[in-house]
Amino acid sequence: MNLPSKARPPLDGERFQVVVIGGGINGVAIARECARGGRRTLLLEQHDFGSGTTSRSTRIIHGGLRYLEHGEIGMVREGLRARGRLLQERPHLVHPVHFLLALNDNSRRSSLAVRTGLWLYRRLGGTLGATSSDMDKKKLEQWLDSGHQWSIFNFEDAQCEFPERLVAEWLVEAVQAGAVARNHTQVLAVDVIHGKVRGVLMRDLLTGKEERIEATWVVNATGPWADRLCQRSSIRTSRPMLGGVRGSHIVLPRFAGAPGTALYAEGMDGRPIFVIPWNEQILVGTTEIPDTSDPGKTQPTSEEIEYLLNSLAGLFPRSKISSHDIRYAFAGIRPLPFSPKRDLSSITRRHFLHDHTDDHVVRMLSVIGGKLTTAADLARDCAQKIGGRARTAPGLALLSDDTLDPLLDNWVLDIAQAGAVSETSARGIVEWHGRRALDIARIALSSADMRAPLCAHTEHIVAEAVDAFSNQCAVTLADVLLRRVPVAWGNCWSQSCSREAALRVGAVMGWSDMQTAAELETVEVERAALLRKPQVVNAPLEAAAD
Repeated sequence: MNLPSKARPPLDGERFQVVVIGGGINGVAIARECARGGRRTLLLEQHDFGSGTTSRSTRIIHGGLRYLEHGEIGMVREGLRARGRLLQERPHLVHPVHFLLALNDNSRRSSLAVRTGLWLYRRLGGTLGATSSDMDKKKLEQWLDSGHQWSIFNFEDAQCEFPERLVAEWLVEAVQAGAVARNHTQVLAVDVIHGKVRGVLMRDLLTGKEERIEATWVVNATGPWADRLCQRSSIRTSRPMLGGVRGSHIVLPRFAGAPGTALYAEGMDGRPIFVIPWNEQILVGTTEIPDTSDPGKTQPTSEEIEYLLNSLAGLFPRSKISSHDIRYAFAGIRPLPFSPKRDLSSITRRHFLHDHTDDHVVRMLSVIGGKLTTAADLARDCAQKIGGRARTAPGLALLSDDTLDPLLDNWVLDIAQAGAVSETSARGIVEWHGRRALDIARIALSSADMRAPLCAHTEHIVAEAVDAFSNQCAVTLADVLLRRVPVAWGNCWSQSCSREAALRVGAVMGWSDMQTAAELETVEVERAALLRKPQVVNAPLEAAAD
């Protein structure tokens, strides 16, 4: 088979009808929508697709139960409809989750208000079929702090364990529709001449080469970098568009008393907090801290980690979880609308499109806000604003005519047979790659090296990495292991796993020893920057448990 090269054809002097800057879930969705609408589209991302705010989320696909408190019923309805579409279109990536909502006798939220909100949430979103049992509730009650009386409620939502995979799938579909996608490409400035967008100046970070392309429209979908891009381009807005809010998470092993289902509760200050089984671990989050620093360098603070640990201890005082148990922590900046005088929790999560015409720049839009769940809705709004050939409402089927439903066991068996891999590997391929599973199976069948696991602790195989380089715009091994085949988020992953994966992938890709070493270093540096092992904090958890 022909293996991909990192060399990319030049774009200098080319013209695009739409240039989308920012390759998070919103930018990729917009590029896909514009390309499908018949517009020649260029998608640019300074790092890798899905590597910013998208990969630092709580990984929930939801309408936003707590937004009902702020009267945003329309936004919740929109989110729940989007949730339903994603469950239907991407069942291998987005699946229903049963939640338990636990409130103690100190909560400012009354049981009547909560029951009313949950009733409305079900009415707006319908039922999803997430499994639940009285046993889940009883087990939780046994471990919750016995010093309080608890009210426990049930509701349903959805989870996308790896939104990076959703980004990758939409990216492939954007390219198939004709979009040109470039990651590791920094936009130095948007060119504006006589009050009208003319193009962008960009630098390929792999080669250092600068290129200038022409554009009819520019969409600034850089999330928390949106104001910075305008400043670099001398585009002056009357006030900042965004107010960055940092959200931090910690990831723990499954501990004694850890809920077997997703838990929605209140932190030590009454703010909502999630404790969610995720990737064979426990994900706890999130915080809300104003942050105007460089979004690419944001990290959880010791105070935030202490807050999350103490909040967890308040729920499960007998768990004896401490900062020693944290596998890693991560943080991201939510690009919320600039609202300096409002409480952070009350700032809307609705998305907006800022038309820069009022800033004396025509044919440029900046995306403000938004969330994982409603990215496709935002993309349609953006494409409609730009204009062009109308496209019907979303109706993407997961499957083509010659494939089978990936939720069926016989589909897994077919992939196992087609690729000569184990059923466990086949199931992992189906769950992460959906309808591309058969293509990956064909790659696996070509050699035993392709069927080898990426490391001794995973059933995911080298063929998945090769497909990521060949068909999913991955450029570095870090792009693969953190986003296309995100095994490096796993509970077993270590430096030796990275080394093993680099050697096995490098062997089939034809890398030299020097290139393999460079790719390994990139993985370890990026993973260490993203997934931080925090310093021990002075959370009095053992004392609370005695």
